Amino acid sequence: MRRRLLLATGGLVAAAPLIARAQAGKVYRVGVLVGGQREPFWSIFRSTLKELGYVEGTNIAFEFRSAEFVPSRLDALAAELVALNVDVLVAVQTPAALAAKKATRTIPILLAGVGDAVATGLVASLARPEANLTGVSTATSELAGKSVELLKEILPAARRIAAIANAPDPFHKPLLEQLEKAGSQAGIAIERVMIEREADLEPAFARLGGGAVDAVIVQPSLSPALTAALALKHRLPSAAASRRFADSGGLLAYAADIQHLYRDSAVYLDKILKGARPGDLPVQGPVQIELVVNLKTAKALGIAIPQSILIRADEVIE
Repeated sequence: MRRRLLLATGGLVAAAPLIARAQAGKVYRVGVLVGGQREPFWSIFRSTLKELGYVEGTNIAFEFRSAEFVPSRLDALAAELVALNVDVLVAVQTPAALAAKKATRTIPILLAGVGDAVATGLVASLARPEANLTGVSTATSELAGKSVELLKEILPAARRIAAIANAPDPFHKPLLEQLEKAGSQAGIAIERVMIEREADLEPAFARLGGGAVDAVIVQPSLSPALTAALALKHRLPSAAASRRFADSGGLLAYAADIQHLYRDSAVYLDKILKGARPGDLPVQGPVQIELVVNLKTAKALGIAIPQSILIRADEVIE
């Protein structure tokens, strides 16, 4: 079951089926920095660039670095890419973007899927970002607040939800603020659970299982596969503003459509490589939002998903 929900936000630029040619004879060197896994960003981003006329090894080359969900590695990896003098540094999600910003003030930085670029200190203004930064934002904190409403609709008796936050990622601050605001409006207490490292996840979920809380909401920069698996293991209804979370077994995701996010990131890269100044390109918000419900997980947890949610879902995983 699929349906698309358009988020009407001013200043958004949709990706178009454009075919562009890179400067004759020039091989652009693009650094890519991610905090965790490369997919689905990597395949969507590269295929879009191919549509725009970029051929790896002919007019574009990538230097890819991943911190493998160890945030403390990001600063060194960003510095490594800067030392290679790449033409553009692409930073996926907020922790990678902050490391990139710390590493250079001159190399253009493309933000791909960051959350609340202003609140996390990446840019002072979405309309007029800093000289060497621009890109695409997920508006994740607002979407996380919606997750509280959805969980309450699924679990009307819920009174306590745990917010699993990624402590090294500064985005946890606006995320928790939105969750607590939504929780207050829904009559639900939000329990903050701060995760310093991946090894903290198992004991955190074990403590929350057994009825300590009614559900969990997970910060997207934590491993979606691991957090979804732990939520299911400890029989916790779960949500995240990440499509990958639902695909990995989380109960639901209310998130920006990653296909559009990463396609638009590639379109922005094309503009920068053609000479556009990052500071002249506004930080873009999500074009489309999708609700994904994992019905297989719901059945495993013995939860009946209301028809009111199923008819609104863009996709139901069965």
